[in-house]
Amino acid sequence: MVPLLLLIVVFYFALIRPQQKKQKDHATLLKTVKSGDKIVTSGGIVAVVVTVKDKSLTVRSADAKFEITKSAIAEITERSGESSAS
Repeated sequence: MVPLLLLIVVFYFALIRPQQKKQKDHATLLKTVKSGDKIVTSGGIVAVVVTVKDKSLTVRSADAKFEITKSAIAEITERSGESSAS
């Protein structure tokens, strides 16, 4: 019985807890996105946010302007008003 409980505890700390933290961080990222931020989508498109709506964003990438869902954001590479270090 003890090895089974130990296995469950290990799985919780190795798999479940890190995934919950990652989901919480991504939700925070989605709430803080604003116009002018440079983003990378989960599909690999690098774009600049033009407008922010409830569940979607209008972004500009090169000469194209299109609308994506907020959940498609993989990361914010540069916040508006901040200059990049490189």
